Amino acid sequence: MKNASGHTFHIPVMGLGFTIDSPIKVARFGISSVVSIIQVDLIEQMREFYCKQSGEEYTPIPIEDVDHRAKRVTAYLDLMQRIVDKQVEDMKNEPFEEGNDIVKYFKLLPEDSPLKGLYVEMTKMQGAEKDVAQIQLRGKIVTGAINVNIMTKVDNLNYAKDGQLLPVEYSDATSALRGFANSTLNSSVVFSAGLNPRLFAFLENFPDFFPDANGIIRKKIILKVSDYRSAIIQGKFLAKKGLWVSEFRIESGLNCGGHAFPTEGYLLGPILEEFKIKKQELARELTQICNQALSQKNRLRLSENSEIQITVQGGIGTSREDKFLREYYNIDSTGWGSPFLLVPEATNVDEATLQQLAHAKQADYFLSHASPLGVPFNNFRKSSSEEQRKERIQKNRPGSPCYKKLLAFNTEFTEQPICTASREYQHKKLKAVLADPDLSEEQRAERSNEITEKDCLCEGLASSALLTNNIPDPHKLVAVTICPGPNLAYFSKVFSLEEMVGHIYGRTTILNSLYRPHMFINEFKMYVDYLRKEIDKNVISMNEKQAKYFSSFKGNLFKGMEYYRTLLTKMVEEPVEFKKKMKEELDALESDLNFATVVLKAAVLS
Repeated sequence: MKNASGHTFHIPVMGLGFTIDSPIKVARFGISSVVSIIQVDLIEQMREFYCKQSGEEYTPIPIEDVDHRAKRVTAYLDLMQRIVDKQVEDMKNEPFEEGNDIVKYFKLLPEDSPLKGLYVEMTKMQGAEKDVAQIQLRGKIVTGAINVNIMTKVDNLNYAKDGQLLPVEYSDATSALRGFANSTLNSSVVFSAGLNPRLFAFLENFPDFFPDANGIIRKKIILKVSDYRSAIIQGKFLAKKGLWVSEFRIESGLNCGGHAFPTEGYLLGPILEEFKIKKQELARELTQICNQALSQKNRLRLSENSEIQITVQGGIGTSREDKFLREYYNIDSTGWGSPFLLVPEATNVDEATLQQLAHAKQADYFLSHASPLGVPFNNFRKSSSEEQRKERIQKNRPGSPCYKKLLAFNTEFTEQPICTASREYQHKKLKAVLADPDLSEEQRAERSNEITEKDCLCEGLASSALLTNNIPDPHKLVAVTICPGPNLAYFSKVFSLEEMVGHIYGRTTILNSLYRPHMFINEFKMYVDYLRKEIDKNVISMNEKQAKYFSSFKGNLFKGMEYYRTLLTKMVEEPVEFKKKMKEELDALESDLNFATVVLKAAVLS
């Protein structure tokens, strides 16, 4: 199944600022993208910028307004909708001439798109017949969705100017959700990072999340999940409130950008297989639960044949992989994220960082512990934020000023939560570590590195958007944190939108010369490396619970390996040499897993 526009891919959310205005860049071409709506200071800065760009009057929404977070989100989303609507209206009035957006719209479509076929036929026509065909084509243009993202873990309570704790409806994620709910958008909110009961319950306050008199849900729910179990738990939680999940967006636990949420050794292929087998069962079960709740609320019920879309993202790199995912697993859309960081027409990456990415080596991408969330975070060694973090340590001033406080969760030293990346926390924590008499010098050094590895994401993940658009930062914090997935190592150039979309659809190939295993193998390697590092980290003092976890993890990887051996026989379009190489890589991974088994057994016995 394709998107309504005919495209078979979407651009996922990236950071706080990299896709903050992607809809303004690509929606008119029928490409859907996702905007992060949690960093409301950045949102207000972008709204001011685009008001000036579009000739609209800008009226600031001050922080003194207790509901400024939600109001800023609503105002920016409504502005984006107006800008995109105007772009599409202007595009529809353009002549079909090379260089115009209307021609670009149809040329970007996949080759097997019926609409692309109509366009190609039109170019061969003459006279009145051609005029009629062009009118029909203009009427078939579909705008890409302006979807939004809320990371459910980023949901701090907030404080008034007088220091009083504000009610829960003014928390970060809840405010962002209210901002989207009150907007004019007819699109989806993507919830990532797991179940947030308080936030999910808040959805019930807004009628747009329920079917209207015509059975249409104006604002849909998309859940980003790492496996089927997570999907069914969260899906049922929402269905019991009468809330329908229109899409489950599966993301690789490790082969992705931004925060990584490793599964317990469950690999992407077997996860997709489970969704493929249980998709209809999942839809039926959630429909039944949802309709029971809707009846109790005296709301219109869903159709008994309601469908759920299953999409996937994380590490996709070739048109063959993309096609296999869609055709073999019946995937409705694929997410292409990190490669679009090299496409200025689609994302915000400042020139210095853009050139660093274009010339990066494979070793420049690494899984770090930089996030104050305590979740593994895909990082880039050459980023200016990494340089800044190290410089601060050298100057004996580790940590960052903390203005946004989106990730302020720690109360170890303070009554009000502070962020573990903040200068205040790191100063206090390092002092405590140095004063601990039970730690050896080696242990002190290790703890100190763990403390100072945390970096400010609120500023770093937003600054590139400010630099790209020449928007001054009031605090002069311009160091860029960028979080590509490791798959970006195979792309080494700045690309046009046509080049990247052409690569996705197999019209051209833009990979560099670096040998690239299949995405399933790449992810498998990441999981084996992750397991070995975790075992090594705990090998000296491993307890029974940890040993059981690692054993289960390893067992799931072995099951995944056997699944891929069987899958090789079903990859009929792949060349024989490719499948032979993939089998050799699986054999090598089996050896690595066997070695991990030996280490694990030795740790348990000791």
